[in-house]
Amino acid sequence: MASNQPNSTLYINNLNDKVHKDELRLQLLALFTTYGKVIDVVASKGPKKKGQAFLVFNDLAGATTAMRACEGMLFYDKPMHIDYAKTKSYATSRKDDPNFVPPNAANASSLIRDGALEKDKKRQREADDEIGRQTKREKAESDDEMEIDDDEDDDDNDSRLNSVVAPGVIPALVDYPTPRLFCTNLPLEVSDSVLSVLFQQYQGYQSTHVSMSPTPNAVGSPVKMAQVIFESAELATVAKEALDGYTLKKDWIMSVQYV
Repeated sequence: MASNQPNSTLYINNLNDKVHKDELRLQLLALFTTYGKVIDVVASKGPKKKGQAFLVFNDLAGATTAMRACEGMLFYDKPMHIDYAKTKSYATSRKDDPNFVPPNAANASSLIRDGALEKDKKRQREADDEIGRQTKREKAESDDEMEIDDDEDDDDNDSRLNSVVAPGVIPALVDYPTPRLFCTNLPLEVSDSVLSVLFQQYQGYQSTHVSMSPTPNAVGSPVKMAQVIFESAELATVAKEALDGYTLKKDWIMSVQYV
């Protein structure tokens, strides 16, 4: 039975401390995303924090459902002990207040720590600048093609940008923003539900499509790839800037490009 006040953050202990931190985070995401939208996972390998993790759900209902379903469940051969966290997580505070600044950045989640507030602002400014340039190019091209049926062209363009190539086929990469992102170097345990947890926290997310890559990675291991669709190039750019180079687990760094 939970001993703390109900909230959207769960505290989990008795986890197997021999599992690498990145793998632990990935597998926790895969398990708990089936009960609701997870917006953050914090796992640490510090001497006093071994075998512990915090999962931040988007709402209380998801957290409560997950706690009831997974309390005592064997996870890497050890039963999980789950309770509501004593305090509101930094991720929840940021969701409630975009201007929230953690009092101690060293305790923030890896997503906050790696991005940092200033880096996030810089990336957003760069994304906005690039989007502005792209918009001007598109407007210029539109002015040059006024004689063409605009409605027909727009429909064809939207269909192309939001389409997904067949599984196992590597799409053509482009060097300008589009609503479609292409992710490579994904470990075999990554599924649509696992990858969607990373991308659905960004506005405009629509869908994720994971498939086997026809080519192995640099060391010859089989890998997966994925296409992620957003509502617009602007929104896709924000997610790309944040997650390109994201470490899914040890020695597995995801690459995110436009297609």
